[in-house]
Amino acid sequence: MQSNTSFITIFDSIYPDHLREIYDPPVILYSKGNAEYLSNQKMLAVVGSRKADQYTETMLNIILPDLLAEGICIVSGLAKGADSIAHRLALNGQTIGVTGSGFQHIYPRSNHDLYQQMAARQLLLSEYPPYIKPQKFHFPMRNRIIAGLSKGLLVTQAAMKSGTMITVDRALEEGRDIFSVPGSALDPLCEGTNSLISQGAKLTVSAKDILNEWAF
Repeated sequence: MQSNTSFITIFDSIYPDHLREIYDPPVILYSKGNAEYLSNQKMLAVVGSRKADQYTETMLNIILPDLLAEGICIVSGLAKGADSIAHRLALNGQTIGVTGSGFQHIYPRSNHDLYQQMAARQLLLSEYPPYIKPQKFHFPMRNRIIAGLSKGLLVTQAAMKSGTMITVDRALEEGRDIFSVPGSALDPLCEGTNSLISQGAKLTVSAKDILNEWAF
C-alpha cells in the first residue's frame, strides 16, 4: 500500500467544496486511486455498527444498487461491519474509503483484500501520512471527513451510544441530510436508528426514499 500515493491540499481545485466548507477541514488529504471521484457532487455516506449483521447487508443490497445507478458515490470508513458491507456492494460503482491511519497500516487487517480493491479501482483517502499507525482518537477525526464529503448520511444499524451516532451529530452540525433504516424495537443495534427517525431523520427502506428527497 505504499506506492502511488498522492496528496491534495485545501488550496487545490480538486479539493471537494463540501469538505472545504466544514469548520475544521483537513489541510492535506492523502489519496490512492481515482481522485476524479472527488468532483462528484452526489456523495452519500453509509455508516453503522461494526457489529452490523445480515439485516444491514440485506437492506444495503436493496438500497444501494439504484443509488449507484444514479451515479451516487458511496463514502464510508473501511471499518468492520456496515462500512465494509457498503464498500463491497459499491465496488461496481463509485465508493470512497476514508481511513483512520496512513496507507502503510491497513486497519482492520481483515480488510486487506478490500483495501487492495479500493486502491486499484476506487479511492482511498486519509489525512495521515502513509507511515502513521491507527490511533483511537483518529477515528472521530476521520468521521468528520466522511460527514464533510457527503450530501447526506445513511445510517443502517447503530447503538444509542456509538461512534455512528457521533458521526450523525457531526453531520447534523454541518447541515447534512440524515437517512435512517428502521429496525426491530427488540434489537439494540436498531435503537439508534429508530431514535433518529423519531427525531426527524428520513425513514429509508429503498433508494427512492433518498432519490426523492434529493430530487434526482
